[in-house]
Amino acid sequence: MPSASGTTPGKLPFVVWVLAAGTFLMGTTEFVIAGLLPELSAGLGVSTAQAGLLITAFAVGMIIGAPAMAMATLRLPQRQTLILALSVFSVGHVVAALSTSFTVVLAARIVTALATGAFWSVGFVVATDAAGPQRATRATGVMIGGLTLANVVGVPIGSFAGQIVGWRGPFWALAALSALAAVFIGRFIPTQEQRAALSPRAEFGALRQGRLWLALSAAMFIMGGVLATYSYVTPLLTDRAGIPAGAVPFVLIAFGVGALGGTTTGGRLGERRPMGTTITAAAATALVLLLMIPLSTNAVTVTVLVFLMGLTGFAVNPVVTALAMRFAGDAPTLTSALTTSAFNVGVAGGSWVAGLALDSSLGLTGPPLVGTVIAVLTLVPLIALAVHGTSGGSRIVAQHTAPVHALDDPAVRTPSPR
Repeated sequence: MPSASGTTPGKLPFVVWVLAAGTFLMGTTEFVIAGLLPELSAGLGVSTAQAGLLITAFAVGMIIGAPAMAMATLRLPQRQTLILALSVFSVGHVVAALSTSFTVVLAARIVTALATGAFWSVGFVVATDAAGPQRATRATGVMIGGLTLANVVGVPIGSFAGQIVGWRGPFWALAALSALAAVFIGRFIPTQEQRAALSPRAEFGALRQGRLWLALSAAMFIMGGVLATYSYVTPLLTDRAGIPAGAVPFVLIAFGVGALGGTTTGGRLGERRPMGTTITAAAATALVLLLMIPLSTNAVTVTVLVFLMGLTGFAVNPVVTALAMRFAGDAPTLTSALTTSAFNVGVAGGSWVAGLALDSSLGLTGPPLVGTVIAVLTLVPLIALAVHGTSGGSRIVAQHTAPVHALDDPAVRTPSPR
C-alpha cells in the first residue's frame, strides 16, 4: 500500500487519520442518542425508556454484528468494504431522519451498527498495516482516539444541535459527513486484493491463540470498569458532590479530555512496553475508582478523579487492541471485530451491574465500587499475558496473506511484552 503507508519516518500515514475521522462519526452516532432522548421521545411518540432502546439496539448490533460482518465481507477488498460500510451508514441515517416510525428508526440503528462493525473490523487492520509494526500501537491509539473525541466534541455538538433544530438535524449531518468520508476513503486507500487469499477457516483456526483471548478479556474488563462508573456519574456529581446540573457537561468534557489523553499516551508508551503500560494503567484505574467512593463529596476532587478515570482507563485500550491484532496471526479481521465486541460487552455488562448496585443499599457509591472490582479483574488477564508472553514463544504469522503484512515482520512474530 504505497500511497497509504508512505510517510515521513516517525509520523503516521495520512490514511490513519482519515480512518480515525470515520471512527469519530460512528462514535458520535453510538453515544449522541443519550443527549437526544427527550427530542426522540417527543418526535417519535414513545416514552423516554423506549427511546433508550435505540442505544441498546446499537450496542447489541455492534456485539453481534462486528464479527458477523467481518466474516461476511472477508473476501471483499478492504477499500471496497470501507466505502460500502460508510455508504450503508449514511443511508441508514437518511432513512432514520425521514421516518416518523419508531420501529423504522430502531431498524435503521441496527443497520448502522452492522455497518459500524464492518468499518471498525477492517479499518483497524488497514490502519495498523499502513503504520507498520513499529507504529501499530500508536495507529490503534489514533483510531480509538477518534472514538474518544466523539465524546468530547461530537456528542455535545450533536446534543446541542438537536435541542435547536430537532433530533433529525444531527442525523442529517452524520449522513452527509459519512458520505464525504466515503469519498476520502476512496481517494486515499488504493485498490488491492490482499483479502482474496483469506479464508474463514484460517480466521477461525487462528483464534486458538490463548494470548489473544487474554487480550480480549482485558479489553472487556477495563471498559466494564470505567463505564460502570461513568454511566451513572451524573447523579454522583449532582446528588453527592453538589455540582449544579448545568455544570455537569463540563465535568463530562473533562472525562473526554482525559480519555483522549489516555489513548494518545497509552498508544505511545505501549509501543515499547505494552505490558508495563497496561498493568500500570489498569491498577491506576482501579485506585482512581476506589478513591471516588470517599472523595466524591467534594466538587473539585471528584472532577479531578473523573478526569483521571478517563486518562488511566483509556490508556489500556490501544495497547490491548494492538496486542490482540498482533496475536491474531491468520485472523486480523475477525480479531478486530471481536475486540470491538469485547469493548461493547464490557460497556453493556458494566453499566448493567452498576445499575443494580445503584438501586441497592450502596446507593450512589455502588457504581464506582462495581467499577473498582471490574477494573481489578483486568489485572488477571494482563498479568497472565505478561507471564505467558515472556515464558514461551509461539510462532504468530499470517500464513495465508499474500502480500507483506505487519505480522510478517520478525520483530513481532514472537512479542516480548514487558
